[in-house]
Amino acid sequence: MFFNGKNLYIEWHEATIPWLKIFAAEPRKELTDCSERTLADLWSAVLICERTMREHYKPDKINVASFGNRLARVHIHIMARFEDDSHFPEPMWGQRQRADRPTQIDRAAFEAKLIAALKQADI
Repeated sequence: MFFNGKNLYIEWHEATIPWLKIFAAEPRKELTDCSERTLADLWSAVLICERTMREHYKPDKINVASFGNRLARVHIHIMARFEDDSHFPEPMWGQRQRADRPTQIDRAAFEAKLIAALKQADI
């Protein structure tokens, strides 16, 4: 976990692309189980993560997903996708299309930008 807010926390997902997971702090199974404040913070965090990923990594596409089938806890995936990544245009859970591309995820610089934006939004 690299960010711990009032109603959520954010982790990196180990992958060959920049991939974050935003979790509701309280262990809720469905979005409709969350408080209005948690939902507002989650949505704000999704948009801030997307904006920061777009500015920092310059991806071809951002993917946002919420499944929770294996982990029955509210969490949202934010992925920076590139036309030459291993699965594009398929989802990262889909069939591999090509070998992994060498990537420089540069977490430290990205995290600093993201944390500053989340703090500015008072999340």
